[in-house]
Amino acid sequence: MSGVVVPEGGPMRDLLRVGPGPVDLAAIDPRSTPGLPAAAGHGSARKEWARGQVELVGAELGRQQEMLYAAAQGAAGPGSATSAPSQAGGRLDGDRPRRVLLVLQAMDCGGKDGAVKRVAGAMNPLGLHIRSFGPPTEEERRHDFLWRVRRALPPPGYVGVFNRSHYEDVLIARVEGLVDEATWRSRYAIINDFERELVERSVTVVKVMLHISYGEQGERLMERLTDPTKYWKYNPSDLDTRARWDDYRAAYTEALERCGTDAAPWFVVPADRKWYRDWALAHLLRETFDGLDLGYPPADFDVERERDRLRDQGGK
Repeated sequence: MSGVVVPEGGPMRDLLRVGPGPVDLAAIDPRSTPGLPAAAGHGSARKEWARGQVELVGAELGRQQEMLYAAAQGAAGPGSATSAPSQAGGRLDGDRPRRVLLVLQAMDCGGKDGAVKRVAGAMNPLGLHIRSFGPPTEEERRHDFLWRVRRALPPPGYVGVFNRSHYEDVLIARVEGLVDEATWRSRYAIINDFERELVERSVTVVKVMLHISYGEQGERLMERLTDPTKYWKYNPSDLDTRARWDDYRAAYTEALERCGTDAAPWFVVPADRKWYRDWALAHLLRETFDGLDLGYPPADFDVERERDRLRDQGGK
């Protein structure tokens, strides 16, 4: 990772992880920059430095993603060398290829789309699986709340990104009274069981809340109402949701407390500064990939024989 400067104070997975016990979002400054090294400089220079670092980390994310994808492709055929029980090539639990699932949640204008574009966009679309979750369709309402989420999970070897997720069913469903309290309260345990199941199936789950302030949200909404090229991003209902800021903050707090597990922990990324948001998320993903001990799968054919065959056909 030539040129990449690692965070100061420890891994981002430690600095940003929500610990066990009560969560106080008010104590996390949305403009803070945990882990930002002194090398970033000061003032406006930090923004350009961070953007350059995101590009460098993005190249590494692309390489790691390719190894993840290659391992799954190698496992596709019978007799593949990667079908042996091993961690090499990103494999766990015998013949189960790994998957990575990034769950992004935020208040309106929190920067989910920007994070997907700048961080996930550094990866190869061939192995990327991005899904957004809006209001459920009529068909989805006929099933349990996880039905549509299960159908959207990334295939083996892919990096999946959920722009909003199953957590909407304990956030908007709670605040807007779409279901009764007994129903949404029962969902915390269901979500924990679901995520534990994913981990047991070799899915690495990275859950991120992009944490913005009330003031920053107001500025971003006004920008959408001022710039004609951003009118399409605005919905009058955004202000109705903003009016219930405290209710949504309480819902997020309980989701973080109730569903932050060892199997699938929550991370809170201060997101008022977009450049820091992208830098922190890039390193969070880099550290996650590093922990998977990925590698390219070995050939399941005789390499020398294939080279000889190619030479016989005029190859050099």
